Amino acid sequence: MLVLRPLTVFALLLSLGACSAMFPAKRATDDRLAAFPREGWPTDAPVTVRWNDHMVPFVEAETDHDLAFALGVIHHHLRAGQMRVLKHIAQGRLAEMAGPPVRGVDEALRILDYGRAAPAVTAAWPEETRAFVDAFVEGLNWHQARSRPPPEFALLGLRPEPWTAEHLVTVGRLAGTDVNWLAFFGALRARLEPDWPQTWQRLKRAGLNETDTELAATPDAATLAALLAGSSRAGSNSVAVAPRRTASGAAMIANDPHLGLNLPNLWLLAGGRSPSYHVVGMMIPGLPFFALGRNPDLAWGGTNARALSSDLVDVAGREDIERETVTVKTRWWRDREVTRRVSPEGPILSDSRFVPARAGEELALRWVGHEPTDEITAFLNAARAGSVEEFRTAFESYGVSAQNMLAADSSGGIAMLMAAKLPIRTKPKTDDIVLDGSAGWAGYDTALTLPWVVNPADGFVASANDRPDYIERPAGYFFSPKDRVERMAALVDQAGEVGFDDLAALQTDVVSTPAAELARGLLEQADAVGVGHPLLEDLRGWDGAYGVDDRAPVAFETLLFHVTRRLYADDGRAVSSLDGRWASLQAFLVRDLEARPPRRRAELLRAAVDAAAADAEPFAAWGDMHRVRVQHLLGNVPVLGRFFRVDDLPSPGSRETLMKRSHDLVNRRHRASFGAQARHISDLGDPDANWFVLFGGQDGWLDAANYADQLPLWREGRYIRLPLSDEGVRETFTRVVRTTPR
Repeated sequence: MLVLRPLTVFALLLSLGACSAMFPAKRATDDRLAAFPREGWPTDAPVTVRWNDHMVPFVEAETDHDLAFALGVIHHHLRAGQMRVLKHIAQGRLAEMAGPPVRGVDEALRILDYGRAAPAVTAAWPEETRAFVDAFVEGLNWHQARSRPPPEFALLGLRPEPWTAEHLVTVGRLAGTDVNWLAFFGALRARLEPDWPQTWQRLKRAGLNETDTELAATPDAATLAALLAGSSRAGSNSVAVAPRRTASGAAMIANDPHLGLNLPNLWLLAGGRSPSYHVVGMMIPGLPFFALGRNPDLAWGGTNARALSSDLVDVAGREDIERETVTVKTRWWRDREVTRRVSPEGPILSDSRFVPARAGEELALRWVGHEPTDEITAFLNAARAGSVEEFRTAFESYGVSAQNMLAADSSGGIAMLMAAKLPIRTKPKTDDIVLDGSAGWAGYDTALTLPWVVNPADGFVASANDRPDYIERPAGYFFSPKDRVERMAALVDQAGEVGFDDLAALQTDVVSTPAAELARGLLEQADAVGVGHPLLEDLRGWDGAYGVDDRAPVAFETLLFHVTRRLYADDGRAVSSLDGRWASLQAFLVRDLEARPPRRRAELLRAAVDAAAADAEPFAAWGDMHRVRVQHLLGNVPVLGRFFRVDDLPSPGSRETLMKRSHDLVNRRHRASFGAQARHISDLGDPDANWFVLFGGQDGWLDAANYADQLPLWREGRYIRLPLSDEGVRETFTRVVRTTPR
């Protein structure tokens, strides 16, 4: 998320002479559609764009070119401001909007250089892909030239600028960020300590799974971490169920992506039909493909595989390091020339102050995303796949970020595969996160060379960022625990014959069985040393439910906070953020506590329980303590941010519940900024049985009626149906715009 500091507030106030950007009057859906251009389209034929009441479009086009062009127009009409911010993040141009406080973030983003491979990617596109992307870009620019800028432009000092295919690839690389980087940066700080070898072994055993690891204890470092986690495909749940286990007798699939909880949502709902495409689903604003969705024969989704597409390499002493000079433009301040160093392994990350290194080291990043892989072609082909076998073939060219892709087809097939370009590493395993000399890559595995799961005997596949056991080779270090996968399996078994209601309940489930088990472990330790307290009684019999009205999670989280802090501080060292990560707590907390002598254990627990009781006292239930703020990304601006906030809501769920609401160790009121922010369910027995919902709404304009209109649906576990049949489309998408070609 974008975070601006008080230094910029005065300048922001000066820039807001037109206060309509801050206090917009709501514009009805029909008013927004009236602003949608109809005349003079540079298309092969007239295009029909149908809209439902939530401003979700369905495009009917006679050519693929016209579908792509119309989607470009729609993306810009709905999300021009968001797309522009994403482009500035990907290009390292935040300071052009926010001024000096984020210039260090820009320098780090310039070193990462998301656009490095873009020219090679576009040069290698098949002609069909190039034509589709060019038409989409043409639609973006055509609409931009015929529309007024969105409100964010005035606030952020932006002016319209042309879009190119390379810009799309760069934004796609931002979405393809290797989430292992966040774990890297947290681990690199621990690597500076003398006990690093032991810490590294614990990290590998537990798996450092969280995506909100801070880079450093500074505001701008937290901003960079939030940008990387919130803008990339970092989490998700996905499950596919075979026909013999469903009520309809057809395969079913459910997906809910996990990303930053900001408005506008990082997904855009759409549908369309042309000679080659017939699809509904979720698109990333500014990218011309459906990342998850449904065609008449197949539905698909996925989760971040957490597979390692990067290596850190110490290149100190190398003589083949090149230097590039880039200019970081800064609003309200002087521009700065920055030297970016690049080795044959990749950019020198340790030149950024956010990346700690040992004395004498120079850490380079080798990343598959700096090489010419082709995700756009992969997803365009996936949208046309008619079977799970064709779906797998579609991802041959796919590179980053690694995804566990799930699919279900109308013939009853279900499958799970890894879409990735995984390095084949030749260097021996080390006891360090940094390699010496070179990455040692000798080729790559792809979706077609890696194993996959197809039509398993138990009629069920699921993924939730857990270790991909179906992949025989090592895929990475840092995965989520099996918590969510095991919970999905239990709920599917419990349902018997799975239907829509069962999958909807699964997506909003807030039970963490491992949390209940950890609570029992702490109770057993307290009982063993004679520590009692009313707070502990709140935990007896707790099933791990994190509902907004539940008291037990308040007791558990405050107790967990104080036990962890006291236990590891007892070792005479600073308590690391790595100590409090959920995977580490599951693996080590009770064991480490039990290793203390009984008397010391009793002292620790008694002090922790007393402190936890004091912290828990103000909160009657989890929803009082655990919140989610519904706000535009500009809601983080000091002073002015309150004008961009829609609501502050009690939030169910926790770190590894299916309704994910990520948080660290907590002992007071807090806000989740990352979690499940979109949902999709499809039943392959009916082309119209496709349901979606977004956290927030479809329209990114601050003054739009559909800016946050899906929020009640999202909170209540309800959905919007997006059909594919001609009759279903006519009945659902009732607002009709017909365009005329020039």
